[in-house]
Amino acid sequence: MNKSKIFFLVDDDADDHEFFKDALKEIDPAIICITSFDCEEALKKLSTWIGLKPDFIILDLNLPRMNGKKCLIELKKDITLCKIPVVIYSTTSEKKIIDEMKALGAAYFISKPNKLSLLCDSLKTLLSDDWSNKPFVVNVNDDSQLQSEHPGFSN
Repeated sequence: MNKSKIFFLVDDDADDHEFFKDALKEIDPAIICITSFDCEEALKKLSTWIGLKPDFIILDLNLPRMNGKKCLIELKKDITLCKIPVVIYSTTSEKKIIDEMKALGAAYFISKPNKLSLLCDSLKTLLSDDWSNKPFVVNVNDDSQLQSEHPGFSN
């Protein structure tokens, strides 16, 4: 029996929380999603976490107080958290920012879609085993320029 996957979503928008949870429910109702509205709260929750660590940390970049970039840096410094794949989940699709997140240790990038089906497709790719063999995967909706510039692009 496979254990349920655990996602930890860090996003300051309650609607984005619901949208993300709806996509996970559609993919597999057994997936667990823990949420946090800011990075400071997330880092505190993760550092005091008891039990199985999350399988993925989903991180928005544009957050109040501590932004997602600073949070990613802190996550990668922590010996107990640094091995958890961090997925950047952002409205941006700028190549410069995507490259920077890759350099800082992000494992995957999802540009926030406006359709549930697109988010489901991105999350299915994330949950597949084949992406982990790639150094970095970018999933940006309808952006052929990024597709050609990032060999790990996946739809």
